[in-house]
Amino acid sequence: MSVSSSVNAIIEPARTLPVYGEFDVVVIGGGPAGLAASVSAAKRGARTLLVERYGFLGGMGTAGGVTNFAGLYGRENGEMRQLVHGVVDDLLERIDALGGLNQPQDGMLGRIRVRSYDVSAYKCAADQLLLSASVQLLFHAWAAAVVMDGQSIAALVVETKSGRQAIRAHSFIDCSGDADVAHFAGVPFELGDGQGSALFPSTMFRVGHVDAEPALAAVGDFKAINELMLQSEARHPGRYQFPRQGAILRPQKNPAEWRANVTQIRNAQGKAMDATDARQLSEGELEGRRQIREYFRFLKTEVPGFEQSAIVDIAAQVGIRETRRITGTYALSGEDILSSARFDDVIGINAWPMEMHVDGNISWGFPRDEQRAFNDLPWRMLLPQQVSNLLVAGRCASMTHEGQSAARASGGCFVMGQAAGTAAALRAPGAAFADTDVPRLQQALLLDGAYFEH
Repeated sequence: MSVSSSVNAIIEPARTLPVYGEFDVVVIGGGPAGLAASVSAAKRGARTLLVERYGFLGGMGTAGGVTNFAGLYGRENGEMRQLVHGVVDDLLERIDALGGLNQPQDGMLGRIRVRSYDVSAYKCAADQLLLSASVQLLFHAWAAAVVMDGQSIAALVVETKSGRQAIRAHSFIDCSGDADVAHFAGVPFELGDGQGSALFPSTMFRVGHVDAEPALAAVGDFKAINELMLQSEARHPGRYQFPRQGAILRPQKNPAEWRANVTQIRNAQGKAMDATDARQLSEGELEGRRQIREYFRFLKTEVPGFEQSAIVDIAAQVGIRETRRITGTYALSGEDILSSARFDDVIGINAWPMEMHVDGNISWGFPRDEQRAFNDLPWRMLLPQQVSNLLVAGRCASMTHEGQSAARASGGCFVMGQAAGTAAALRAPGAAFADTDVPRLQQALLLDGAYFEH
């Protein structure tokens, strides 16, 4: 192959790409949004392919080491209960059947509730879920470009170990987290907070061989680890370099193993690392592991029960909270979260508060109505501008920086994905997603187990 080149660029000659296959629906990204989208589309009869960059599913919940589902539970009429239903119920049952699902854990004085799980059980349960729905899977494939036909995507171009290939489909659903496909298709977007930063990313890790009894007594409460960090700083100024104020340190199903969320990855300018920048992403991976080594030194030295502990896992990649967010028909806002917003085109519930990972800290914003401490998610936030056969679901859907800090949690992503997959299966040939019959979509979602007020 010959190429033309200059000092700063190489011009690659045109080439003919083999077509991997033709499908009704192609979903890009296998996190909660992608899982729900592909299963929902396939169960309604659509020939569905899920494209995933890793060799396993789960997104940030597995590759990013998150190890808990957030946003499934919220307060309704003052009572904390599960508000996100549908595809996620099947997934939870499968993880539980494999012995990998913990009991719900409350935090923030009972204002939030999460459900932790074993990462390996999640991976296996996700495989079972998709295969049971007859979803086809293409692992180790990376979205690289799109081929446009007017205002529609004619084909997705992917890089695979078999080389560069094209995939044709009637409908596409971008659940990549970074809005990669929407970006390739020319959809307008915002990056981070619009001021050169974003919600700060974190590299997650797990600690094993913990002496459970003294550890639970010392830091079993959500805030106890934060007090120990403050006490350590007061006693030994400068001994430890904490990446942010406070940590989330919680036991797994086996209390001899704990998950730790404390790192905070900055770039050279002190802003949040930009995960769409290849150099920053590489540097951030190194920085995350450096911070883990430093924090683990504190755990072993200062925290009861961790004296003989060991790091048993560092996430496969830095955990990304925010990069691109598309500009859609409607952008979910921070005020929508705080005001428990209702929408006529509701597709499900967001039950997670605003969780702003700012420089050196976490800032929380809770709904003002404690009786209805959740908000609707509208169909319009999945609709990108300019492209007729594309939907965007997950953390890269249409939201403001503040709104995304809440709805990016896995609960909201399951909701968006199920709505997108259902809509794709219902879409008539040649119709634009903007012309979707929303009442029909809502009835289909309710029939498939989703929950919302309607």
